Amino acid sequence: MLISRSPLRVTLGGGGTDLPSYYKKKNGFLISAAIDKYVYVTITRPFKQGIYLKYSKIEKVKKVSEIFHPIIKEVLKEQNFKKPQIEITTLTDIPAGTGLGSSGSFTTALIKALYFYKNRQIQTKDLAEKACDIELNKLKEPIGKQDQYISAYGGINCFYFKKSGEVIVEPLKISNKTLLSLKNNLLIFFTGYSRNASDILKEQDKKTKKQNEEMIKNLDFIKNIGLKSKKYLESGDLGKFAELMNIHWEYKQSRSKQMTNKKITKYYKDALKNGAIGGKIVGAGGGGFLMFYANDIKKLRKKMIQHGLEEVKFDFDFRGTHIVL
Repeated sequence: MLISRSPLRVTLGGGGTDLPSYYKKKNGFLISAAIDKYVYVTITRPFKQGIYLKYSKIEKVKKVSEIFHPIIKEVLKEQNFKKPQIEITTLTDIPAGTGLGSSGSFTTALIKALYFYKNRQIQTKDLAEKACDIELNKLKEPIGKQDQYISAYGGINCFYFKKSGEVIVEPLKISNKTLLSLKNNLLIFFTGYSRNASDILKEQDKKTKKQNEEMIKNLDFIKNIGLKSKKYLESGDLGKFAELMNIHWEYKQSRSKQMTNKKITKYYKDALKNGAIGGKIVGAGGGGFLMFYANDIKKLRKKMIQHGLEEVKFDFDFRGTHIVL
């Protein structure tokens, strides 16, 4: 048996500019941080020939073409399993549909595991690009490249998405003091709502492809917020960084009516009155996790508990996708 794992992530600035519909025209930029919450993929060789899959469903098929799970199906097709005799099991620390990039993490973990299973090596850049190719090109998902890249690389990175399709990866240059402050004062709370990111991203993607002026200006502004966030994080001005989180959330809401609801808005406003100085929804929106930077974490936690929200405590992950067993 072998086990691979990939980290989930939180976006610190510039989210949404990693979609091809935007960066192929304007170049994209964002900052993403891998966290110590993971997607695990285990692979074993069963006694009988066939493909055995265990995720939220159980599949038992004879051929790759019979697989229902779209990502597993495409990855196994690429790996050319002619007479498959394999069992694949997926486990996650946090359920899918919560805005932490689980789909991209799963794809990188699966590819890494299958390469290792076949005694092959794959470089980090190639791993990220193969995962992007599966999800964006093969499956035509209306998503960006952030999740695949941050899960593959780990760490806290700046990603520059070029018109050519090239992705430049640069570690965020922050001090140990700033890193510790982020670790201690950046909190995430589950809103109680799960959603399919594709539903919201399809709307953004469609408007961007049609050169919707309002959407393009919105994403231009969000990209600029990402670049300013880089400046403040690297200079250690976390108060200014937190203020940008609020501006980001304000502009992000205007992209889609599905972005928030009355309860999420209530949680956000109450958080800012009770210890948080900046916050936003993580991921595409519509549910998942609220992320706050707080100067009074006890007060914030108390208020969120009153609302019935569960905090997920985390640290940052600097290993990225790798084989653990």
